[in-house]
Amino acid sequence: MPKSLLEQLPDIVANGRKQAEKILEGIESRHRVGLQTREVVLPARDTAVQDWVTQQNRTSQREVFAPGQASLIENPQATLGAAPEAPWANRLIYGDNLLAMAALLAGDENTPSLRGKVDLIYIDPPFDSKADYRTKVTLPGVEIEQKPTVIEQFAYSDTWSDGTASYLAMITPRLILMRELLADTGSIYVHLDWHVGHYVKIVMDEVFGKDNFRNEIIWKRTASHSDSGQGAQHLGRQHDVIYWFAKTENALVNPIYEPYSQEYIDSAYKHVEERSGRKYQLDNTSGPGGAQKGNPYYEFMGVSKYWRYSKERIERLYKEGRLIKSKTGSDWRYKRYLDEMPGVPLQSLWLDIAPLQSQSAQRTNYATQKPERLLERIISISTRENSVVADFNGGSGTTASVAEKLGRRWVTTDLGKPACMIMRKRLIDQEAKPFIYQAIGDYQVEAAKATLGRDFRIGDLSQIVLSLYGALPLPADVNPQRNLGQISAYAYGNSKGSKTLVLADSPNKLTGMATLKKAIAQRDNLMGGWDRVVVLGWNFEPSIGETITALNDSRLEVLVIPPDLMDRLKKKGGIDKLRGQVRFSSLQYLTIEPITRQVSANASDAPPTETLNIKLKNYVLLSPEAINLDDANRQALQQVANKEPLALIEYWAVDPDYDGKVFRSVWQDYRGNTANDADVLRVVTQAQVTVPVKRGPRKVCVRVVNVFGFEAEVVATVEAS
Repeated sequence: MPKSLLEQLPDIVANGRKQAEKILEGIESRHRVGLQTREVVLPARDTAVQDWVTQQNRTSQREVFAPGQASLIENPQATLGAAPEAPWANRLIYGDNLLAMAALLAGDENTPSLRGKVDLIYIDPPFDSKADYRTKVTLPGVEIEQKPTVIEQFAYSDTWSDGTASYLAMITPRLILMRELLADTGSIYVHLDWHVGHYVKIVMDEVFGKDNFRNEIIWKRTASHSDSGQGAQHLGRQHDVIYWFAKTENALVNPIYEPYSQEYIDSAYKHVEERSGRKYQLDNTSGPGGAQKGNPYYEFMGVSKYWRYSKERIERLYKEGRLIKSKTGSDWRYKRYLDEMPGVPLQSLWLDIAPLQSQSAQRTNYATQKPERLLERIISISTRENSVVADFNGGSGTTASVAEKLGRRWVTTDLGKPACMIMRKRLIDQEAKPFIYQAIGDYQVEAAKATLGRDFRIGDLSQIVLSLYGALPLPADVNPQRNLGQISAYAYGNSKGSKTLVLADSPNKLTGMATLKKAIAQRDNLMGGWDRVVVLGWNFEPSIGETITALNDSRLEVLVIPPDLMDRLKKKGGIDKLRGQVRFSSLQYLTIEPITRQVSANASDAPPTETLNIKLKNYVLLSPEAINLDDANRQALQQVANKEPLALIEYWAVDPDYDGKVFRSVWQDYRGNTANDADVLRVVTQAQVTVPVKRGPRKVCVRVVNVFGFEAEVVATVEAS
């Protein structure tokens, strides 16, 4: 008979601890998980602000997030040799939060470890509800419904092979790492509902200690409704639960008060001071409990008793006119003004925060978005200004957005590309301080470790990729890295005997010009030569499209390895079960018109500036075959791609001084940004970016992200006019 969930819990927690301990051991190793900075975002959503860079003191030069140098965001006037002692950069991280937390705990040469540094963690993880949160993408004239990728299913579809047991096995090591990140004065809030909340509470008792449990907060998330009218045999479900645990007994807790009701004010504060119009009530001055509670006994103005206050304070209150006798011989009463009272101390039942309405200005069209007031309250309870707030299920970005508004520092992560896109746009839209967008470094290597074991070799992974593409490995004497394969003429259906060489590139490098030239040389010379060569890559240099165009080699084909290949392999349980289901797609690429530079005539006391004129020309989508769509949606997408390819762009940004390492965007536009135009379904296709004058050529990088989260870049060197 299978074990019940309660019987499985001890093993689930024990295994979660082992998994977390391995990660904690790994952060000390040379091969620890790192974060790769994909973009430094200096929000500038309005093209009309031509001198934005100068006005905001946010330069596009190397002074912000210089590689190998601490961030100067908190002191933009500092020089590279005088970085602040405690630099900080808010960060948005794409990827598995388990790996993100491992990287944050490890730190790197640019950023210190956050172990014991986070003041508040709020997470709103999936609820094990078996919901299927598909992404709906609205394009001109059509709505596309994208099924989650295998990676994103973990975040959106709530699918766990063993149901709630798998869910608890997922969340346990993550909660343990969150505890490691928390400061001793920190708190964690975990937002759940009836599906799994009670089980997670038991796990949190084990991880954080029952004595550190503070509250089960009940949030009324919806108005009354009748589930029974639809055949349900239960009462209407109106609330979520939020479990609040402190790390230690020293956790910071700020008192929060709610306003008095008018009914209470009318009954308790009946008196009005004639001179000032202030409302007040008359309160008791007797010490409750008398001598047993340590209250002082003395005589004052004819009244002897145990008093609530010391004699010195009573005398002071009398001089201030705060003591009143309503009639001769009665006791002294304390005049308590309404405007001096903070309100009713906050309780654990939160009925006053309404869910988001369909027309709310906050709405991002993210399925599980929470209202800002909810996060405002949580952040206000457990942090001070400049505290560090983290959310490892970032979703729509409410936590980061509210933390930004309240003057807190923040870190947020999400496994879904749509969520990360929504968060980036939301933060730009509110004109947040500069922040960095990062991804898990060597994600495919980490995924391979999880599937193949930590002792795997890159050659093992290359062999899997070649096999799934349909290629047989070349002999070991000509294939020492085990990354070369061949496809027979029969497999290609070519009666002329065409031979195809296949190269599977490494996941921990960028496929670019060097790899392609090497592949061409091997095609022409290895084993007597081949008719064509196919290069399969995981990650690509930004200029890969230009590189392929420049090579102009019809016998070279470059294809993308599906980014979720290892996750799919793990889920399917082996190569044989996945064979025939993997699509290796063509590359996407962007083209732009020639960029021009024009020096502006500024006032004599203003520093000289120049304007870069940038215009998008064409965008070729990553093969629709690589996107998780059904046939009807794929066909609709292809029609838009053929008719209006630039309509597929969700976001684009410009770095006017690209160093080839870190993309620093000083100008952005995105669908829904009405600061640049009123068309919510398209980005503008031209930008005028004003920056300080630079002598000599400028290296300009233009990056686009399509509606499915895939990136493409163009790098152009622009000579001075």
